Amino acid sequence: MFRHAIPAALVAALMLTGLSSMARPLAAQVGPAPAQTSPEMRALFDAMGLYDILEIMSAEGRAAAPDLEDELFPGQGGGAWVAVVSSIYALDKMTAAFEAAVPLDRLGPEALAAVQAFFDSEAGVRIVAGEVAARRAFLDPALKQAATDLAQDRAAAGDPRLDLLTEFISANDLVERNVSGALNSNLAFYVGLSEAGAFSDQIPEELMLADVWGQEPQIRSDTLEWLYAYQLLAYEGVSDADLRAYIALSQTPAGQALTAALFAAFDVVFEGISRDLGRAAAGFIAGQDL
Repeated sequence: MFRHAIPAALVAALMLTGLSSMARPLAAQVGPAPAQTSPEMRALFDAMGLYDILEIMSAEGRAAAPDLEDELFPGQGGGAWVAVVSSIYALDKMTAAFEAAVPLDRLGPEALAAVQAFFDSEAGVRIVAGEVAARRAFLDPALKQAATDLAQDRAAAGDPRLDLLTEFISANDLVERNVSGALNSNLAFYVGLSEAGAFSDQIPEELMLADVWGQEPQIRSDTLEWLYAYQLLAYEGVSDADLRAYIALSQTPAGQALTAALFAAFDVVFEGISRDLGRAAAGFIAGQDL
Protein backbone atom coordinates (compact mmCIF):
# COMPACT_ATOMS: atom_id res chain seq x y z
CA MET A 1 0.00 0.00 0.00
CA PHE A 2 1.48 3.27 -1.04
CA ARG A 3 0.67 6.77 0.07
CA HIS A 4 1.70 9.89 -1.76
CA ALA A 5 1.83 13.33 -0.18
CA ILE A 6 2.72 16.68 -1.74
CA PRO A 7 4.60 19.24 0.44
CA ALA A 8 3.27 19.69 3.94
CA ALA A 9 0.56 17.14 3.17
CA LEU A 10 -1.29 19.69 1.04
CA VAL A 11 -2.59 17.18 -1.43
CA ALA A 12 -4.70 14.10 -0.86
CA ALA A 13 -2.62 11.06 0.04
CA LEU A 14 -2.23 8.34 -2.60
CA MET A 15 -1.83 5.12 -0.82
CA LEU A 16 -1.87 1.62 -2.07
CA THR A 17 -2.58 -1.51 -0.21
CA GLY A 18 -0.29 -4.45 0.11
CA LEU A 19 0.57 -6.22 -3.10
CA SER A 20 -2.47 -5.08 -4.98
CA SER A 21 -2.53 -1.32 -4.60
CA MET A 22 0.34 1.11 -5.18
CA ALA A 23 1.11 4.32 -7.06
CA ARG A 24 2.56 7.86 -7.23
CA PRO A 25 3.18 10.99 -9.49
CA LEU A 26 4.29 11.00 -13.13
CA ALA A 27 7.32 12.51 -14.74
CA ALA A 28 7.47 14.07 -18.16
CA GLN A 29 10.85 12.41 -18.57
CA VAL A 30 9.37 8.92 -18.29
CA GLY A 31 8.59 7.60 -21.74
CA PRO A 32 5.77 5.34 -22.92
CA ALA A 33 5.46 1.77 -21.72
CA PRO A 34 8.23 -0.33 -23.25
CA ALA A 35 7.51 -3.28 -25.47
CA GLN A 36 8.89 -5.68 -22.86
CA THR A 37 5.89 -5.08 -20.56
CA SER A 38 4.45 -8.48 -21.31
CA PRO A 39 0.82 -9.51 -21.65
CA GLU A 40 1.40 -11.74 -18.61
CA MET A 41 2.51 -8.77 -16.54
CA ARG A 42 -0.44 -6.67 -17.63
CA ALA A 43 -2.75 -9.58 -16.82
CA LEU A 44 -1.30 -9.68 -13.30
CA PHE A 45 -1.72 -5.92 -12.84
CA ASP A 46 -5.31 -6.25 -14.02
CA ALA A 47 -6.01 -9.13 -11.63
CA MET A 48 -4.53 -7.06 -8.79
CA GLY A 49 -6.81 -4.13 -9.58
CA LEU A 50 -3.85 -1.85 -10.26
CA TYR A 51 -5.40 -0.24 -13.32
CA ASP A 52 -8.52 0.57 -11.29
CA ILE A 53 -6.32 1.99 -8.53
CA LEU A 54 -4.44 4.15 -11.05
CA GLU A 55 -7.76 5.51 -12.29
CA ILE A 56 -8.76 6.40 -8.73
CA MET A 57 -5.38 7.98 -8.05
CA SER A 58 -5.77 10.10 -11.15
CA ALA A 59 -9.09 11.33 -9.77
CA GLU A 60 -7.52 11.97 -6.35
CA GLY A 61 -4.76 14.07 -7.87
CA ARG A 62 -7.13 16.14 -9.96
CA ALA A 63 -9.47 16.67 -7.03
CA ALA A 64 -6.59 17.97 -4.91
CA ALA A 65 -5.79 20.84 -7.30
CA PRO A 66 -7.84 23.46 -5.41
CA ASP A 67 -6.11 22.64 -2.11
CA LEU A 68 -2.68 23.21 -3.59
CA GLU A 69 -3.81 26.44 -5.24
CA ASP A 70 -5.28 27.73 -1.99
CA GLU A 71 -2.01 27.08 -0.18
CA LEU A 72 0.47 28.41 -2.75
CA PHE A 73 -1.27 31.01 -4.95
CA PRO A 74 -4.83 31.64 -3.70
CA GLY A 75 -7.23 32.69 -6.40
CA GLN A 76 -4.54 32.83 -9.09
CA GLY A 77 -4.98 29.43 -10.74
CA GLY A 78 -8.56 29.03 -11.86
CA GLY A 79 -9.31 26.91 -14.88
CA ALA A 80 -5.72 27.09 -16.14
CA TRP A 81 -4.38 25.42 -12.99
CA VAL A 82 -7.08 22.76 -13.10
CA ALA A 83 -6.15 22.03 -16.71
CA VAL A 84 -2.43 21.75 -15.88
CA VAL A 85 -3.05 19.40 -12.96
CA SER A 86 -5.45 17.32 -15.06
CA SER A 87 -2.75 16.95 -17.70
CA ILE A 88 -0.13 15.92 -15.13
CA TYR A 89 -2.50 13.33 -13.66
CA ALA A 90 -3.80 12.11 -17.04
CA LEU A 91 -4.59 8.43 -16.64
CA ASP A 92 -2.95 7.32 -19.87
CA LYS A 93 0.32 9.01 -18.86
CA MET A 94 0.22 7.57 -15.36
CA THR A 95 -0.44 4.08 -16.69
CA ALA A 96 2.33 4.27 -19.29
CA ALA A 97 4.79 5.68 -16.76
CA PHE A 98 3.93 2.97 -14.24
CA GLU A 99 4.34 0.12 -16.72
CA ALA A 100 7.60 1.61 -17.98
CA ALA A 101 9.01 1.94 -14.46
CA VAL A 102 8.33 -1.60 -13.19
CA PRO A 103 11.74 -3.31 -12.77
CA LEU A 104 10.89 -6.42 -14.71
CA ASP A 105 14.14 -8.17 -13.79
CA ARG A 106 12.80 -8.60 -10.24
CA LEU A 107 9.86 -10.72 -11.41
CA GLY A 108 10.81 -14.06 -12.91
CA PRO A 109 8.26 -16.38 -14.55
CA GLU A 110 7.87 -18.55 -11.44
CA ALA A 111 7.24 -15.56 -9.15
CA LEU A 112 4.79 -14.13 -11.66
CA ALA A 113 2.87 -17.41 -11.88
CA ALA A 114 2.72 -17.84 -8.09
CA VAL A 115 1.30 -14.38 -7.50
CA GLN A 116 -1.09 -14.64 -10.46
CA ALA A 117 -2.49 -17.88 -9.04
CA PHE A 118 -3.30 -16.18 -5.74
CA PHE A 119 -5.08 -13.22 -7.30
CA ASP A 120 -7.03 -15.51 -9.63
CA SER A 121 -8.30 -17.49 -6.64
CA GLU A 122 -11.62 -16.76 -4.91
CA ALA A 123 -9.78 -15.24 -1.96
CA GLY A 124 -7.68 -13.06 -4.23
CA VAL A 125 -10.70 -11.81 -6.15
CA ARG A 126 -12.48 -10.88 -2.90
CA ILE A 127 -9.41 -9.09 -1.57
CA VAL A 128 -8.91 -7.03 -4.73
CA ALA A 129 -12.60 -6.13 -4.93
CA GLY A 130 -12.46 -4.87 -1.35
CA GLU A 131 -9.29 -2.86 -1.94
CA VAL A 132 -10.64 -1.14 -5.04
CA ALA A 133 -14.01 -0.43 -3.42
CA ALA A 134 -12.39 1.03 -0.31
CA ARG A 135 -10.05 3.19 -2.36
CA ARG A 136 -12.98 4.48 -4.40
CA ALA A 137 -14.97 5.15 -1.21
CA PHE A 138 -12.09 7.28 0.08
CA LEU A 139 -12.73 9.74 -2.75
CA ASP A 140 -15.60 10.89 -0.51
CA PRO A 141 -14.10 12.76 2.49
CA ALA A 142 -17.09 11.86 4.64
CA LEU A 143 -16.63 8.13 4.01
CA LYS A 144 -12.91 8.41 4.61
CA GLN A 145 -13.52 10.13 7.96
CA ALA A 146 -16.11 7.51 8.90
CA ALA A 147 -13.57 4.75 8.21
CA THR A 148 -10.96 6.60 10.29
CA ASP A 149 -13.40 6.96 13.18
CA LEU A 150 -14.32 3.27 12.91
CA ALA A 151 -10.66 2.25 13.04
CA GLN A 152 -10.13 4.33 16.17
CA ASP A 153 -13.21 2.79 17.80
CA ARG A 154 -12.06 -0.73 16.89
CA ALA A 155 -8.59 -0.02 18.28
CA ALA A 156 -10.09 1.25 21.55
CA ALA A 157 -12.20 -1.90 21.77
CA GLY A 158 -9.21 -4.16 21.17
CA ASP A 159 -10.56 -5.65 17.93
CA PRO A 160 -8.30 -8.64 17.07
CA ARG A 161 -8.67 -7.87 13.34
CA LEU A 162 -6.28 -4.97 13.93
CA ASP A 163 -3.61 -7.45 15.01
CA LEU A 164 -3.90 -9.15 11.62
CA LEU A 165 -3.70 -5.78 9.86
CA THR A 166 -0.60 -4.93 11.88
CA GLU A 167 0.94 -8.22 10.77
CA PHE A 168 0.10 -7.44 7.15
CA ILE A 169 1.56 -3.93 7.42
CA SER A 170 4.73 -5.35 8.93
CA ALA A 171 5.06 -8.14 6.36
CA ASN A 172 5.06 -5.58 3.55
CA ASP A 173 7.00 -2.86 5.43
CA LEU A 174 4.19 -0.49 4.47
CA VAL A 175 4.89 2.26 6.97
CA GLU A 176 8.54 2.77 6.08
CA ARG A 177 7.95 2.39 2.35
CA ASN A 178 5.09 4.88 2.34
CA VAL A 179 6.86 7.40 4.55
CA SER A 180 10.00 7.20 2.43
CA GLY A 181 7.98 7.60 -0.75
CA ALA A 182 6.09 10.60 0.60
CA LEU A 183 9.28 12.33 1.70
CA ASN A 184 10.91 11.75 -1.68
CA SER A 185 7.84 13.04 -3.49
CA ASN A 186 7.72 16.13 -1.31
CA LEU A 187 11.39 16.80 -2.01
CA ALA A 188 10.73 16.37 -5.74
CA PHE A 189 7.97 18.97 -5.48
CA TYR A 190 10.32 21.48 -3.87
CA VAL A 191 12.98 20.73 -6.47
CA GLY A 192 10.42 21.40 -9.19
CA LEU A 193 9.50 24.72 -7.59
CA SER A 194 13.15 25.70 -7.37
CA GLU A 195 14.01 24.62 -10.92
CA ALA A 196 11.16 26.72 -12.31
CA GLY A 197 12.11 29.85 -10.37
CA ALA A 198 9.49 29.93 -7.62
CA PHE A 199 12.02 31.33 -5.13
CA SER A 200 13.78 34.67 -5.45
CA ASP A 201 17.03 33.11 -4.23
CA GLN A 202 18.43 29.67 -4.91
CA ILE A 203 17.47 27.33 -2.09
CA PRO A 204 20.31 24.99 -1.06
CA GLU A 205 19.39 21.33 -1.28
CA GLU A 206 20.32 20.90 2.39
CA LEU A 207 17.61 23.36 3.40
CA MET A 208 15.02 21.62 1.25
CA LEU A 209 16.01 18.28 2.74
CA ALA A 210 15.78 19.67 6.27
CA ASP A 211 12.33 21.14 5.60
CA VAL A 212 11.05 17.92 4.07
CA TRP A 213 12.51 15.81 6.88
CA GLY A 214 10.72 18.04 9.38
CA GLN A 215 7.45 16.69 7.93
CA GLU A 216 8.39 13.10 8.75
CA PRO A 217 6.61 12.73 12.13
CA GLN A 218 3.31 14.05 10.74
CA ILE A 219 3.59 11.96 7.58
CA ARG A 220 4.29 8.85 9.69
CA SER A 221 1.29 9.53 11.93
CA ASP A 222 -1.00 10.20 8.95
CA THR A 223 0.29 7.08 7.20
CA LEU A 224 -0.52 4.82 10.15
CA GLU A 225 -3.99 6.33 10.50
CA TRP A 226 -4.65 5.93 6.77
CA LEU A 227 -3.40 2.35 6.62
CA TYR A 228 -5.63 1.06 9.40
CA ALA A 229 -8.72 2.97 8.24
CA TYR A 230 -8.29 1.88 4.64
CA GLN A 231 -7.47 -1.75 5.33
CA LEU A 232 -10.19 -2.16 7.90
CA LEU A 233 -12.70 -1.05 5.27
CA ALA A 234 -11.07 -2.94 2.39
CA TYR A 235 -10.96 -6.28 4.20
CA GLU A 236 -14.27 -6.01 6.04
CA GLY A 237 -15.70 -8.79 3.87
CA VAL A 238 -12.50 -10.88 3.91
CA SER A 239 -12.20 -13.77 6.36
CA ASP A 240 -9.31 -14.05 8.78
CA ALA A 241 -8.20 -17.18 6.92
CA ASP A 242 -8.06 -15.32 3.59
CA LEU A 243 -6.23 -12.41 5.18
CA ARG A 244 -3.69 -14.81 6.68
CA ALA A 245 -3.21 -16.34 3.23
CA TYR A 246 -2.56 -12.85 1.87
CA ILE A 247 0.00 -12.25 4.61
CA ALA A 248 1.64 -15.59 3.82
CA LEU A 249 1.89 -14.63 0.14
CA SER A 250 3.47 -11.30 1.13
CA GLN A 251 6.17 -13.17 3.03
CA THR A 252 7.18 -15.45 0.15
CA PRO A 253 10.11 -14.53 -2.11
CA ALA A 254 7.63 -13.95 -4.94
CA GLY A 255 5.45 -11.68 -2.81
CA GLN A 256 8.44 -9.74 -1.52
CA ALA A 257 9.82 -9.29 -5.04
CA LEU A 258 6.50 -8.03 -6.36
CA THR A 259 5.98 -5.60 -3.49
CA ALA A 260 9.47 -4.18 -3.97
CA ALA A 261 8.96 -3.88 -7.74
CA LEU A 262 5.65 -2.07 -7.41
CA PHE A 263 6.92 0.37 -4.83
CA ALA A 264 9.97 1.06 -7.02
CA ALA A 265 7.73 1.78 -10.01
CA PHE A 266 5.36 4.03 -8.13
CA ASP A 267 8.29 5.90 -6.61
CA VAL A 268 9.44 6.81 -10.10
CA VAL A 269 5.96 7.75 -11.25
CA PHE A 270 5.02 9.90 -8.29
CA GLU A 271 8.33 11.64 -7.84
CA GLY A 272 7.92 12.67 -11.46
CA ILE A 273 4.39 13.92 -10.91
CA SER A 274 5.50 15.85 -7.85
CA ARG A 275 8.33 17.48 -9.74
CA ASP A 276 5.99 18.40 -12.60
CA LEU A 277 3.49 19.86 -10.14
CA GLY A 278 6.25 21.95 -8.55
CA ARG A 279 7.36 23.30 -11.91
CA ALA A 280 3.79 24.11 -12.89
CA ALA A 281 3.02 25.76 -9.55
CA ALA A 282 6.13 27.94 -9.87
CA GLY A 283 4.70 29.49 -13.01
CA PHE A 284 1.52 30.50 -11.22
CA ILE A 285 3.44 31.75 -8.19
CA ALA A 286 5.46 33.98 -10.52
CA GLY A 287 2.29 35.16 -12.22
CA GLN A 288 3.20 33.57 -15.52
CA ASP A 289 0.52 32.68 -18.02
CA LEU A 290 0.73 28.95 -18.44
